[in-house]
Amino acid sequence: MTALPPAILVRSLADAQLALGIAAGQPVTLLSPPEAAARMGAAYWQALVEAAVEAHPGSSCRDLLDCGAAPGHVLAALRQGLTGLIFTGSTSQRDTLRAIAEGQGAVLLDSRPEAFDPVNRRNPEADCRVWLAEMTAHPR
Repeated sequence: MTALPPAILVRSLADAQLALGIAAGQPVTLLSPPEAAARMGAAYWQALVEAAVEAHPGSSCRDLLDCGAAPGHVLAALRQGLTGLIFTGSTSQRDTLRAIAEGQGAVLLDSRPEAFDPVNRRNPEADCRVWLAEMTAHPR
């Protein structure tokens, strides 16, 4: 698997639009909160990402929905057509789910990538710009 672009934690449409606006065409990864598949659901996450991308034509992003340790959430997200998922359950379940995901052209990670979190920042826009510049210059 190729490395993902820098990740930005997204809790809302406003967060996603902030991320894509600041990135200004630079590739980024929109990362859901932990276990978001259980609270938001795959369809909501997909709609949120699509709305953000629609508001920022020319944006370049991947997205990752965190399914926690629930294999059913992974399968539901795959049925929804999502292509970036995180599963933190057992190795045997993960291996099976990864094979299914890869067969559909999706990526299944077993841990969350490092991400910028805009919450509780005095100036989230400026902080995000600095973080993206650092991550682009020195990928991890």
